[in-house]
Amino acid sequence: MKHILKCQQCGNFTMNEKCNCGGQAVSTKPGRYAPDKYGKYRREARREDLAKKGLL
Repeated sequence: MKHILKCQQCGNFTMNEKCNCGGQAVSTKPGRYAPDKYGKYRREARREDLAKKGLL
């Protein structure tokens, strides 16, 4: 199955790997979502740091 691609040079959308302008076309799909398993600890450490500075 082919997907729509966007030219990096001119910004046009195409179904081909190469655009008419000669630029390379790349996928427009966003990256896959992957939750951070250490995010809870990072947010907690940041919250403590802001509390020490008196900003929270």
